[in-house]
Amino acid sequence: MTDAARELETAAEERRRARERVEAVGEADLRTCREAYRELLDLLDRYDGRATGSGDFEAFTEFQGTVGTLTDELPEDLPERETFEEVDEFLQQRRLSESDFERARAELEPVGDLVARLDEWETARERYAEARRAARRRASELDERATALERLRRLGDADLDAPVEQLREPIEAYDDAVREAFGEFRADSPARDVLSAVERADAYPLVDFQSPPEALLEYVRTAEAGTEPIPRLLEYADYSASKLDHYVEDTAALKRAVSTRRTYLRNLDADPLTVSWPPPPAERLPWLVREYRSVVSGFADESVVARLREVRGLAAREDYARLRESALARSELSGEERERLASGAVERELEDVREERAAIEAALEEHDPL
Repeated sequence: MTDAARELETAAEERRRARERVEAVGEADLRTCREAYRELLDLLDRYDGRATGSGDFEAFTEFQGTVGTLTDELPEDLPERETFEEVDEFLQQRRLSESDFERARAELEPVGDLVARLDEWETARERYAEARRAARRRASELDERATALERLRRLGDADLDAPVEQLREPIEAYDDAVREAFGEFRADSPARDVLSAVERADAYPLVDFQSPPEALLEYVRTAEAGTEPIPRLLEYADYSASKLDHYVEDTAALKRAVSTRRTYLRNLDADPLTVSWPPPPAERLPWLVREYRSVVSGFADESVVARLREVRGLAAREDYARLRESALARSELSGEERERLASGAVERELEDVREERAAIEAALEEHDPL
């Protein structure tokens, strides 16, 4: 049995025993008894020192009256009622000392031991609930591990000699072309045009551009400096205020809008429009290409769009999945992983993971969640 399943079994058994100890007396009676026990202890604490000796007579009579009322109102068949009555009778003396309060507390210890069953049961229930949560967390971890091992095993079955260049070459040709086209667009076109194109890409969820900061976008759209290309704006941002004053009307506005967004502007490239390697699944590729085309056609010439169409055609190949698996295997399998696959270590670990997952599931099903 696995650790998580064993801990759940142990917690379930502790909860069962604690529940039986409560049921042997009766939960409702125990709760009433615990409430009275706590109330009486609270009275002893509050009046200790005030109702003793020759102290406050009013406090003394108030204390005895409250204790008497508490005892009288207890149900006749309440567990340990006799103990409450004995303590009440003892406390109804003409004079009380601090030692009498200590004696009362001592005589109430059997009641404390009895109502402790409720605390033990509540603690056992909390431990059991946590054990179930821990078991579920472990089951989730095992599910993730099993998925990773199954994928590893699948990659291990891939044909490493498959002609993956038949996919790689069209994809790399497009990726190179779109990087070059976007680089020229960024270097030569007005910043307002480039950032507007990036903003329009927000309409396409598969195009993962970071949206332009609002303040920057507003600046390039309204300021004359927005007609300059991005590299020139980055140069301006590095100028001193006195030097920059020769190039723009409002130096402070440029500094506010551009200087604080240097990293964004410098990192702006075509990566969100590349297919990359290894390629995506065949069912994803057409959707990716469709969204890419909508954005790419806004700044690149027809030759780049044509290369993108070639990439789109790859998804229709009957051997696309096989070639992709080979590409994934070549890119992702480390030497150690290949050795583990060859030795059967991956298969053995996968079997162990499944067995542990099954044991946890069985333990969760065997015991109710309450």
